[in-house]
Amino acid sequence: MIKITNKIDSNVDAKFTLTLAFESRQKARLHTQLDSGEEAGLFLPRGMILRGGDKLQAESGEIIEIIAANEEVSTVTSSDPLLLMRASYHLGNRHVPLEVKPTYLRFHYDHVLNEMLEHLNLSVSKESAPFEPESGAYSKGHSHTHSHSHE
Repeated sequence: MIKITNKIDSNVDAKFTLTLAFESRQKARLHTQLDSGEEAGLFLPRGMILRGGDKLQAESGEIIEIIAANEEVSTVTSSDPLLLMRASYHLGNRHVPLEVKPTYLRFHYDHVLNEMLEHLNLSVSKESAPFEPESGAYSKGHSHTHSHSHE
């Protein structure tokens, strides 16, 4: 089994790929298979969220690239930015993990949420696409450092 232990910042070409849905990309410990069929295990620091394109390194040195799997999602669009902001507000109020882009919003498919958004005059389509939701303002991956004083 390939034991994957580190996330690396690297432009090195990956020998392997690992395609995972968002739910699995949130797990620090996971028994899985690389896309080539080799058995692998994730042994990563807790709280890390893997994104499509991230590179990981195995104990044995191999580099593995993460691929965000296609998932059943709802994609919300509108030519009116205010409507997209309203949709973000209503979905956030329901604590829905949400991918936010300039031209669309995306969340795991839910027919009830789709109907709510359609009643707000938004276009909603069910798709199979990679899902990369926001990690949250207080996630470990945010860019604000705490090396300065807050006095």
